[in-house]
Amino acid sequence: MVEPAVLTALVQFGSAGLMGLLWISERRGAAVREQQLTQAHERVLEHRAHADSLLRVVEANTRAIATLEASSRELAHAMARMQRARARNAGVITDRQARRS
Repeated sequence: MVEPAVLTALVQFGSAGLMGLLWISERRGAAVREQQLTQAHERVLEHRAHADSLLRVVEANTRAIATLEASSRELAHAMARMQRARARNAGVITDRQARRS
């Protein structure tokens, strides 16, 4: 709704006043849109920072899991070698059988 003082000025200045009012109204709308765009851009940058942090955590976890898997595999092989050596020493299996397993 147009305020009475603005309406009085509009009548006093005629079409030039109308043009001025429309220009001011458009500038206010543009300022609001610019502020909304700025806020949206800030949110996008904030989300990007969170996504980058999350990606670094996932990469670190992947490295840790790969290291754990390699260590577990190495431990399993060592335990199998020890088991074969014990069986060989106990005379349960021969050297040839131990090499095959």
